[in-house]
Amino acid sequence: MWHIQVIHGPNLNLLGQREPDVYGRLTLTEIDERLRVYAAGKDVELRAFQSNYEGAIVDAVHQAASWTDGLVINAGAYTHYSYAIRDAIAGVGLPTVEVHLSNIHAREPFRHTSVIASVCVGQIAGFGWQSYQLGLEAVLGWLENHRPAEG
Repeated sequence: MWHIQVIHGPNLNLLGQREPDVYGRLTLTEIDERLRVYAAGKDVELRAFQSNYEGAIVDAVHQAASWTDGLVINAGAYTHYSYAIRDAIAGVGLPTVEVHLSNIHAREPFRHTSVIASVCVGQIAGFGWQSYQLGLEAVLGWLENHRPAEG
Protein backbone atom coordinates (compact mmCIF):
# COMPACT_ATOMS: atom_id res chain seq x y z
CA MET A 1 0.00 0.00 0.00
CA TRP A 2 1.23 3.46 -0.93
CA HIS A 3 0.62 6.51 1.26
CA ILE A 4 0.04 9.85 -0.48
CA GLN A 5 -0.41 13.35 0.94
CA VAL A 6 -2.41 15.87 -1.09
CA ILE A 7 -1.77 19.51 -0.20
CA HIS A 8 -4.06 22.32 -1.29
CA GLY A 9 -2.83 25.90 -1.05
CA PRO A 10 -4.46 29.29 -0.57
CA ASN A 11 -7.99 30.08 -1.70
CA LEU A 12 -8.71 26.49 -2.70
CA ASN A 13 -11.14 26.35 0.23
CA LEU A 14 -13.28 28.69 -1.93
CA LEU A 15 -13.63 26.22 -4.78
CA GLY A 16 -17.17 26.00 -6.09
CA GLN A 17 -17.74 29.71 -5.53
CA ARG A 18 -14.45 31.32 -6.60
CA GLU A 19 -14.30 32.03 -10.34
CA PRO A 20 -16.15 28.85 -11.35
CA ASP A 21 -15.43 29.51 -15.04
CA VAL A 22 -11.70 29.16 -14.23
CA TYR A 23 -11.65 26.67 -11.35
CA GLY A 24 -14.86 24.68 -11.83
CA ARG A 25 -17.95 24.23 -9.71
CA LEU A 26 -16.82 21.39 -7.45
CA THR A 27 -16.00 22.24 -3.85
CA LEU A 28 -12.72 21.19 -2.28
CA THR A 29 -14.63 18.67 -0.17
CA GLU A 30 -16.09 17.12 -3.33
CA ILE A 31 -12.67 16.96 -4.98
CA ASP A 32 -11.14 15.34 -1.89
CA GLU A 33 -13.95 12.76 -1.79
CA ARG A 34 -13.45 11.88 -5.46
CA LEU A 35 -9.73 11.47 -4.81
CA ARG A 36 -10.36 9.25 -1.78
CA VAL A 37 -12.65 6.98 -3.80
CA TYR A 38 -10.09 6.80 -6.62
CA ALA A 39 -7.24 6.14 -4.17
CA ALA A 40 -9.16 3.41 -2.35
CA GLY A 41 -9.59 1.61 -5.67
CA LYS A 42 -5.81 1.68 -6.06
CA ASP A 43 -5.13 0.48 -2.48
CA VAL A 44 -3.69 3.88 -1.58
CA GLU A 45 -4.04 5.68 1.73
CA LEU A 46 -4.68 9.31 0.89
CA ARG A 47 -4.72 12.26 3.23
CA ALA A 48 -5.70 15.77 2.19
CA PHE A 49 -4.71 19.07 3.77
CA GLN A 50 -5.55 22.69 2.89
CA SER A 51 -4.20 25.95 4.23
CA ASN A 52 -4.12 29.57 3.23
CA TYR A 53 -0.88 30.00 5.19
CA GLU A 54 2.55 29.41 3.72
CA GLY A 55 4.10 28.24 6.99
CA ALA A 56 1.32 25.70 7.55
CA ILE A 57 1.97 24.27 4.08
CA VAL A 58 5.70 24.06 4.83
CA ASP A 59 4.87 22.26 8.10
CA ALA A 60 2.53 19.86 6.25
CA VAL A 61 5.32 18.97 3.80
CA HIS A 62 7.73 18.36 6.69
CA GLN A 63 5.20 16.23 8.60
CA ALA A 64 4.35 14.20 5.51
CA ALA A 65 7.93 12.97 5.32
CA SER A 66 7.33 10.80 8.40
CA TRP A 67 4.54 8.72 6.88
CA THR A 68 3.99 9.30 3.16
CA ASP A 69 5.57 7.94 0.00
CA GLY A 70 4.76 10.95 -2.18
CA LEU A 71 3.05 14.30 -2.47
CA VAL A 72 0.53 15.89 -4.80
CA ILE A 73 0.50 19.65 -4.31
CA ASN A 74 -1.48 22.55 -5.65
CA ALA A 75 0.35 25.43 -4.02
CA GLY A 76 -2.01 27.97 -5.60
CA ALA A 77 -0.48 31.43 -5.84
CA TYR A 78 2.47 30.25 -3.72
CA THR A 79 3.56 28.28 -6.79
CA HIS A 80 4.89 31.45 -8.31
CA TYR A 81 6.99 32.84 -5.47
CA SER A 82 7.26 30.60 -2.40
CA TYR A 83 10.86 29.56 -2.07
CA ALA A 84 9.97 28.29 1.42
CA ILE A 85 7.58 25.68 -0.01
CA ARG A 86 10.09 24.89 -2.77
CA ASP A 87 12.83 24.32 -0.18
CA ALA A 88 10.52 22.20 2.00
CA ILE A 89 9.77 19.90 -0.95
CA ALA A 90 13.47 19.69 -1.80
CA GLY A 91 14.35 19.11 1.85
CA VAL A 92 12.10 16.11 2.43
CA GLY A 93 13.05 14.43 -0.84
CA LEU A 94 9.59 12.98 -1.50
CA PRO A 95 8.49 12.53 -5.11
CA THR A 96 6.09 15.39 -5.66
CA VAL A 97 3.72 16.19 -8.49
CA GLU A 98 2.60 19.80 -8.87
CA VAL A 99 -1.00 20.20 -10.03
CA HIS A 100 -3.21 23.09 -11.08
CA LEU A 101 -6.90 23.17 -11.93
CA SER A 102 -6.40 25.75 -14.68
CA ASN A 103 -3.72 25.87 -17.36
CA ILE A 104 -1.33 28.31 -15.68
CA HIS A 105 0.64 28.66 -18.92
CA ALA A 106 -2.40 30.06 -20.74
CA ARG A 107 -3.19 32.68 -18.09
CA GLU A 108 -1.60 35.87 -16.80
CA PRO A 109 2.17 36.06 -17.35
CA PHE A 110 2.96 35.98 -13.61
CA ARG A 111 1.35 32.52 -13.43
CA HIS A 112 3.67 31.07 -16.08
CA THR A 113 6.56 30.64 -13.66
CA SER A 114 6.60 27.94 -11.02
CA VAL A 115 9.38 28.11 -8.44
CA ILE A 116 8.45 24.64 -7.17
CA ALA A 117 8.54 22.85 -10.54
CA SER A 118 12.28 22.26 -10.38
CA VAL A 119 11.92 20.08 -7.25
CA CYS A 120 8.88 18.17 -8.49
CA VAL A 121 8.92 15.04 -10.63
CA GLY A 122 6.30 16.62 -12.88
CA GLN A 123 3.54 19.16 -13.35
CA ILE A 124 -0.07 18.72 -14.49
CA ALA A 125 -2.26 21.71 -15.28
CA GLY A 126 -5.49 22.56 -16.98
CA PHE A 127 -7.70 19.52 -16.39
CA GLY A 128 -9.88 20.89 -13.60
CA TRP A 129 -10.36 18.58 -10.63
CA GLN A 130 -8.96 15.74 -12.73
CA SER A 131 -5.53 17.41 -12.54
CA TYR A 132 -5.44 16.02 -9.00
CA GLN A 133 -6.41 12.53 -10.14
CA LEU A 134 -3.80 12.66 -12.91
CA GLY A 135 -1.27 13.92 -10.35
CA LEU A 136 -2.08 11.03 -8.05
CA GLU A 137 -1.71 8.59 -10.93
CA ALA A 138 1.59 10.22 -11.90
CA VAL A 139 3.13 10.02 -8.43
CA LEU A 140 1.99 6.39 -8.10
CA GLY A 141 3.56 5.60 -11.48
CA TRP A 142 6.78 7.27 -10.39
CA LEU A 143 6.80 5.25 -7.17
CA GLU A 144 6.16 1.98 -9.03
CA ASN A 145 9.14 2.72 -11.28
CA HIS A 146 11.53 3.91 -8.58
CA ARG A 147 10.76 2.23 -5.26
CA PRO A 148 9.51 -1.15 -4.15
CA ALA A 149 6.21 -1.08 -2.25
CA GLU A 150 6.55 -1.60 1.48
CA GLY A 151 4.62 -4.42 3.08
